[in-house]
Amino acid sequence: MSEITYKSPLHETVSVYPTDFWNDSCSVEELAYAIQHGAVGATSNPTIVEQVLSQERQLWEDRIYEMIADHASWSDEDVTSKIFEEIALKGAELLLPVFERENGLKGRLSIQTNPSYYRNVDAMVEQAVRYDSLAPNMQVKLPATSRGIAAIEEATYRGVNINATVSFTVPQAIAVGEAVDRGLARREAEGLETDNMTPVTTIMVGRTDDWIQIVTKRDGITVSPQHLPWAGVAVFKKAREIYEERGFRSRLLAAAYRHHLHWSEFIGGDIILTIPSKWQKLFNSSSVEVKDRINDPVDPEIISELYDRVPDFRKAYDADGMTVEEFDTYGATVRTLRGFIASYHELTRVVREDFMLPDPDVK
Repeated sequence: MSEITYKSPLHETVSVYPTDFWNDSCSVEELAYAIQHGAVGATSNPTIVEQVLSQERQLWEDRIYEMIADHASWSDEDVTSKIFEEIALKGAELLLPVFERENGLKGRLSIQTNPSYYRNVDAMVEQAVRYDSLAPNMQVKLPATSRGIAAIEEATYRGVNINATVSFTVPQAIAVGEAVDRGLARREAEGLETDNMTPVTTIMVGRTDDWIQIVTKRDGITVSPQHLPWAGVAVFKKAREIYEERGFRSRLLAAAYRHHLHWSEFIGGDIILTIPSKWQKLFNSSSVEVKDRINDPVDPEIISELYDRVPDFRKAYDADGMTVEEFDTYGATVRTLRGFIASYHELTRVVREDFMLPDPDVK
């Protein structure tokens, strides 16, 4: 490793504290940089894979053409599904040495089930089991929707290492923790292995911030602007306290970075930070001190104002702020699901129009 690896703030974070970081992409170039700087995992989703195909097209176009030629009856959706898997598998391959070094407890690549399945438990579980079988170090992302919670329990019971996504709130994190524990308990009751399982509960803290900012503007709610960036941090720290109190076996993960608080405020916890490459490089060149802040409470004045003024913050912050059925209509859930589904359709369009049916009017 180069000298900068040992001096980078992210490397200090993962060396001195139990905090792990993942690369928030399965891009070959970005993941290689992240692993060099201490990353022990990575993630993918339709939006990320669409970006990877755009950024690293030269790595994949020959394979896509080969796939099309070898499978004359495949639809554009068939080809998209396969290339989605293979891009994720390349990330898993890069992480395999970490997985082996860490005895299977780290070094996984998170691959997301088709986001349009969010209402179909059977479809989500079937795809989760399939993805789990693709490589020894796969982690499968399932949404923290009402039916996604049921799928998380069943997939865990079937031995899948899950990563709950489309999750922004304390009640979602609690529901995931409970579902994972039920699935693990069912396995153990049947004498099935659980020691090698490393379930993860994501809270997309940046998207929590995004939604609180959107709803305050939409509803004409006046809030101190310097308080808004703390919404996701407050939610995550509250969820962590509850996870420790209740002993949930899933591990919390912070995602969707918007500013350095989404890294610096979480240093020190036995948690995971999945950080986009752009933010990794900003943090590695920053002067932000690397120190334990996970136990530092968010200023009560900030929480009080957000709690009193913004009903959607109360839904996100209170342990009983929403029922499981209400997860599906929470604004951040709707916006994120729509975005993931749109990205999957866009990825299919790119495969179809760039590779299978290119424009005949363009040379």
